[in-house]
Amino acid sequence: MKKRILSIMCSILMLYVVTTISTLDVKASEVKKKVVDGSVLTTDESSTGYSSSSNARGIYLMTGDCTISKAGLTRVYAYASTTANREVDYIATIVYLERYNEEKDGWGQVDWWMEETQNDYFLSTAKTIKVDRGYYYRVRANHIAGNYDDYPYEETASFTNGILLP
Repeated sequence: MKKRILSIMCSILMLYVVTTISTLDVKASEVKKKVVDGSVLTTDESSTGYSSSSNARGIYLMTGDCTISKAGLTRVYAYASTTANREVDYIATIVYLERYNEEKDGWGQVDWWMEETQNDYFLSTAKTIKVDRGYYYRVRANHIAGNYDDYPYEETASFTNGILLP
């Protein structure tokens, strides 16, 4: 009888421990991450952002995307591409590297560049940029495509989450 009571008590104790631990895990995962201008501040190694399909798809413009990743202690790799539905007269990608400013609770521009081409349906560009440690960085890109006859061109945007360079 003693063994049976001891067994039941141990089972109840184990059930209590498992329930408590799973509740703590749920509460830890419910911690909200800070979101600034649509970008989540993360400690991830990289992040990719896509243009929303409702804004991107048009007569000429199909999609746009951009990526940021750590490329060493003081460097980030920034990439962006624009895809048209078919060959177009003009296609361009404008890429912005931005750093999170805690005092202003917003993003500030660190660097930018533009890549453009003619008579094509795809354009990509990438750059490795030296940055300061201890900040969050993200990539934001504008994607443009169209034919000369149909100006203004179609345009959409994409952005990544912020990644921390510790």
